Amino acid sequence: MMKAQRPFKVLGIQQIAIGGPSKTRLQKLWVDMLGLEVTGTFRSERENVDEDICAMGSGPFKVEVDLMQPVDPEKKPAVHSTPLNHVGLWIDDLPAAVQWLTAQGVRFAPGGIRKGAAGFDICFLHPKSNDEFPISGEGVLIELVQAPPEVVTAFRQLAAGPL
Repeated sequence: MMKAQRPFKVLGIQQIAIGGPSKTRLQKLWVDMLGLEVTGTFRSERENVDEDICAMGSGPFKVEVDLMQPVDPEKKPAVHSTPLNHVGLWIDDLPAAVQWLTAQGVRFAPGGIRKGAAGFDICFLHPKSNDEFPISGEGVLIELVQAPPEVVTAFRQLAAGPL
């Protein structure tokens, strides 16, 4: 069976999200020891997350590292129960990606495309498949993030190589 041509590109890693019972312990390694810079914070009762947004690298190739703790350890989602909570991927055309992947049988988590903590449009691939959608993250939550124009351009220039 031939698949339809993919109408989007995964450009690179946008973020990794690491959860634990305490952001303070995560900061000790990632900020104090490894030198990442805290660039913002995000707290959401609905998403049960209190996170520090850190940065590794700079410019369009900067990778976000989110250090997350639950607002309430007894509630879901349990952002700390899997230490590597999710990986975020830059996508050049998020609506096209969601439409195409859904048609291919990829399962998405509830919530659809929405604004994420860093202000970009996001959605999540579900970590578990089901009968209707047999393709999933196979245990890994994957965030798809709409890349802003400068990131799309930078990755295209990188892919084109030197003139």
